[in-house]
Amino acid sequence: MTFDDLGLSPKLLEAISAAGYTEPTPIQAGAIPHAIQGKDVLGIAQTGTGKTASFTLPLIEKLSRGRAKARMPRSLIITPTRELAAQVAENFETYSAGQKLTMALLIGGVAFGPQEEILNRGADVLIATPGRLLDHFGRGKLLLTGVQLLVVDEADRMLDMGFIPDLEKIFSLTPPRRQTLFFSATMPKEIQSLVDRFLKAPERVEVARPATTSANIEQFLVRIDQSIPKAKRTALRVAMDRENVRNGIIFCNRKRDVDIVARSLQKHGLSAAPIHGDLDQSERTATLANFKSGDLKFLVASDVAARGLDIPDVSHVFNFDVPHHADDYVHRIGRTGRAGRQGESVTIITPADDKALAAVTKLTKKDIPDLDLPALASALDEISDRKPRRGSKSKPTAKPRDDAPAKPREESKEKPRSKDRKRSRRHDNDRDQDRLPTIGFGDHVPDFMK
Repeated sequence: MTFDDLGLSPKLLEAISAAGYTEPTPIQAGAIPHAIQGKDVLGIAQTGTGKTASFTLPLIEKLSRGRAKARMPRSLIITPTRELAAQVAENFETYSAGQKLTMALLIGGVAFGPQEEILNRGADVLIATPGRLLDHFGRGKLLLTGVQLLVVDEADRMLDMGFIPDLEKIFSLTPPRRQTLFFSATMPKEIQSLVDRFLKAPERVEVARPATTSANIEQFLVRIDQSIPKAKRTALRVAMDRENVRNGIIFCNRKRDVDIVARSLQKHGLSAAPIHGDLDQSERTATLANFKSGDLKFLVASDVAARGLDIPDVSHVFNFDVPHHADDYVHRIGRTGRAGRQGESVTIITPADDKALAAVTKLTKKDIPDLDLPALASALDEISDRKPRRGSKSKPTAKPRDDAPAKPREESKEKPRSKDRKRSRRHDNDRDQDRLPTIGFGDHVPDFMK
């Protein structure tokens, strides 16, 4: 099957060809014909399956005739994160080349004024996150009564982020006769309830869940006996310091650890920057642009911030933490090995990760080998032998540290870290984050970031 078989116009086919695509993915082949016919569609597909084009292409096709009115968009696309919204906007611009369609992007972290100006001029396509959309509606700057086509992307992620009440309100603000294209990677009961309430006899298009990982991705584990964060950061740097590591995305389970790991890598001379929901939008946009251009070598990310990002040429994925859900492991390492390229994933494992690792191997049906890192043992030994930095706030002892038994020494080294954590938590709430290289800590590098 080719895109010619999907009922798309010659102008749209030309844009698809110019973008380098010739054959639709399974989700595109299944969803696009139904959407063009005006039917509601329930698409069940993971990230990386081409689902974005499965709703942007029919949307462009259906909106090619008509004109938008001020503050009354003709179509609405809702996404859970700013990055995903920006990527959908980029996708729309690629495929709408040569079409006289207007677009508005409403996301947080950007001033209301410029967004209101675009709305006042009229938008054929409105792409938004739930919170910013409802903010504009509450300010009286937006009407949704003209929406002919509503798209919900990554509905299950919206459930995880607590956006279901916002989604329900958005559905209620749009016309009942609208067409709805609804996409989700999974179908928990809360999402099924939304579908039952707001979609009209939808055509269900399901792409098999990727329980196995790509054959193009070599997967490895780095096992360490210590669960302390400093040991994990050391293991991460050793794994990154290899000739074949051209660039990479490092995943952490918590936003706070994203900042800590990024700052630690920067301190050790590595080109790295964080990306998560608490950063200013301009910083996030600049960070992504620098990573895509190659000016930035490593991106440290949370799962939510990275969901839906399309960065085709990533050589490595590093899991600083084993994800809480095995599905997220598949999503994470799927950032590498794309478009026929070879990729590699490295996951750091501590004794506390045995249960999470077992869930990953059960899902993927694959035993992951250990990565041979000859330099790791000596690097970890150096942590044990290293004295605390000058200025550490550990409690004084009667004897010099060199006379203390090994175990108490390790415990005393850990105490300053808890105080530094409190300090980092205070700075995480600071909204003035213009200085990306010194996030949260000014010019002082706490001992726990070594």
